[in-house]
Amino acid sequence: MDKTVTFSFSSSKYEGTEATETFTFNELGIVKDLNDEALKREIDRVFQAWVWEKLNLSYSIVINED
Repeated sequence: MDKTVTFSFSSSKYEGTEATETFTFNELGIVKDLNDEALKREIDRVFQAWVWEKLNLSYSIVINED
């Protein structure tokens, strides 16, 4: 049986802005035999991408030199 991870988020500011989905490691392309620290980093990376996609965010960063 493949390991799974469930992602969820909700907004305390915007009512109805929430989502929950469960994925297998295989669906996410996560290798099962990563050490704990590497696994945490990879899941954090995938989670952030998932949230950004769900919220359909775009952004820009502008750095000005005076």
